[in-house]
Amino acid sequence: MIKTISLSLIPADAANEQAIKSSIADECSISPNRITGYSIQKHSIDARAKQARIILQVLVFIDEQVMEAPVFDPQLRDVSNAPHVVIVGAGPAGLFAALRLITLGYKPVILERGKDVRRRRRDLAIMNKEGIVNPESNYCFGEGGAGTYSDGKLYTRSTKRGNVLRILQLFHHFGADADILYEAHPHIGTNKLPQIITAMREQIIACGGEVLFETKLTDILLNGDTIAGVKTAGGKTITCNAVILATGHSAHDIFTLLHHKCIAIECKPFALGVRIEHPQLLIDQSQYHCTTRDPFLPPASYSVVAQENGRGVFSFCMCPGGIIAPAATAPGEIVVNGWSPSKRNNAFANSGTVVAVDERDFATYKFTGPLAAMHYQQMVEQRAYHIGGGKLIAPAQRMADFADGKISSILPDCSYIPGIHSAAISDVLPKEVNAALKKAVVDFGKKMKGYFTNEAVLVATESRTSSPVRIPRDKDTLQHTQIKGLYPCAEGAGYAGGIVSAAIDGERCAEAAVIKWL
Repeated sequence: MIKTISLSLIPADAANEQAIKSSIADECSISPNRITGYSIQKHSIDARAKQARIILQVLVFIDEQVMEAPVFDPQLRDVSNAPHVVIVGAGPAGLFAALRLITLGYKPVILERGKDVRRRRRDLAIMNKEGIVNPESNYCFGEGGAGTYSDGKLYTRSTKRGNVLRILQLFHHFGADADILYEAHPHIGTNKLPQIITAMREQIIACGGEVLFETKLTDILLNGDTIAGVKTAGGKTITCNAVILATGHSAHDIFTLLHHKCIAIECKPFALGVRIEHPQLLIDQSQYHCTTRDPFLPPASYSVVAQENGRGVFSFCMCPGGIIAPAATAPGEIVVNGWSPSKRNNAFANSGTVVAVDERDFATYKFTGPLAAMHYQQMVEQRAYHIGGGKLIAPAQRMADFADGKISSILPDCSYIPGIHSAAISDVLPKEVNAALKKAVVDFGKKMKGYFTNEAVLVATESRTSSPVRIPRDKDTLQHTQIKGLYPCAEGAGYAGGIVSAAIDGERCAEAAVIKWL
């Protein structure tokens, strides 16, 4: 007999093979000796009660020969001499678009403005230690894109848009742990992602694809309303009849290029705020209803949402056991993001906490037209830089002090390596954002014990939650509504919101490109 059952176990038992087997026997009312094997299909945590439980969905073999799961075959082939598609950007969307093109028998040519993972690390070290931003190589630009240094969270709600399992299987194929295949909220870890991204790139090249680093797109060449090719900063022209534009949410120069060439783009609402950091112990105590976290439980996370002054306020990209990182892409601005290593074993928990903004807010500051949201975003990031302490030192304020309108005399320890500077967050954020955020942190504290505390610190500014621009495309062909052969893709075009959804959109654009134009 082969059957699927659900188990609710204390954390220690969920980590013990014999305890799992005993629980299976009890659930099925059989002797443990009849269980020939089992495999975990789903793993999640239920922390609603005082005692947190691990919920396992298990495929059980009773008096049956254990059937091994089929080996995943990505079906990659040699495409050295195949027709080519240009992909702009080597983030998750670009890499998965390239892999999908290879399975379909086409050659990807990836143009990436930044450096490969190994050389990119040097520029990140300079950002953290010296506060110097390389506009072409930073936490957003370079091999793997922002995804390489954004924690590796693989949870997505985009299950109807594509094959999520295949995306997870590809990550596992290239080196991610097998638990991402069954965890309810799969996570790789920033420390492991670089090796996985490198393995993907090496496979693309081994199959005959091209990956060109430090190759910045500077122009899109058209023949009437049809793609004819692209031009790069080095003066190189690549002819093609399909371009997948997967440049990410921070490629402001690409948005400006499209606007100047009269290629339609649209202003898009986004969300803006701060990154809030708590001691991880406080979050564990709150979420697990404990004094000390059970060693068999992972560091706790949280998700909060509220409506304040008619605006949505919500947590975003929560990083248990993580750090806050500088994510600026140009000198004179401060942008912060968060990530966690695979063990999530740092002393702090951080989360973006942001407020929805839209055209009415942009117009208040005289920003109009397709780039209005981008200019609004830049205004706030530049304010943060000038109010900070220089060299990417970020403005910061304790949480209760922020709510009370009081400058923090002393700031707590913080994981943000460039450092933090005591300042009024209200001087950084637009007044409408500031007002909603003040009310929200108090309300979140009423919903989540221990959240509202002066041990927490707000660090400005969390502003790259999504693209400030949408590049319009046909919902069926995925082509730009105006330019044939141009496929706006993933986060930078306004059609994705994370690693997996970006990867799915990359695959979809690859499929659309070869079906219609090659």
